[in-house]
Amino acid sequence: MSIIAQDNPLLVQKQDGILRLTLNRPEALNAFTRPMMEGLAVGFKDAAVDASIRVVILTGTGRAFCVGQDLKEHISLKPSFLKDLRERYNPLVLAIRNLEKPVVAVINGVAAGAGMSLALACDFRICSESTSFHTAFVKIGLAPDSGNLFFLSRYVGAARALELVMTGRPLLAKEAQEWGLVNRVVPPDQLEVEATKFAKQLADSPAVALALIKRMFNATFFSKDMASQLEMEAYLQEIVGRTKDHAEGLQTFLEKRQPRFTGQ
Repeated sequence: MSIIAQDNPLLVQKQDGILRLTLNRPEALNAFTRPMMEGLAVGFKDAAVDASIRVVILTGTGRAFCVGQDLKEHISLKPSFLKDLRERYNPLVLAIRNLEKPVVAVINGVAAGAGMSLALACDFRICSESTSFHTAFVKIGLAPDSGNLFFLSRYVGAARALELVMTGRPLLAKEAQEWGLVNRVVPPDQLEVEATKFAKQLADSPAVALALIKRMFNATFFSKDMASQLEMEAYLQEIVGRTKDHAEGLQTFLEKRQPRFTGQ
């Protein structure tokens, strides 16, 4: 078993063929920062080349799985959406889908924005009864990215997906299971036990068979070219990210008030 320092934004543990990547910024609801994204990229790269790793678990500490991009970092750095999505988010989504090993999202609480997208990119989703999903983008004047709508529309259907991304309303664990978005919903105190048991079952399965099943699933289920979809999202997010409504959305976040969108 190996694990890095507890104050690291990403905890990495390997045991019994399972690589566990734990988002570790509980005070910020595990919002993505650049160091965290870089750690995830390294983690999935290692998983691809380490034959002893049979399964990857992605989870979070505290009361959230991940609420997406850290908006305070975003405001301070003022990055280009196009550059950020191309260099960080899109490669991570593709790394998860292209990894020919099962990836299990163990969702311990809120999954919002790109955090929800990352959970959707995984092969399996096991969540606690307290989990809620929030597309969130529209709340700050943005369009969905990181594959959010790409995955949602395939998992829950066009009408439901469009409702979620256009209204930003929360999707609770029970409803998410009824819609087929998650595999299992368990009480919070049983989440780790059930997720580990499931991951161990996968780790003990024939690795080559699972790799080819995932390759077949990608080819069958994601018929539209995913890389092209992610590239389109990056371009569109760059456009909407320059609008006054997005600026208002960010200001709303800082001032903790209702937004006043003007359509500009």
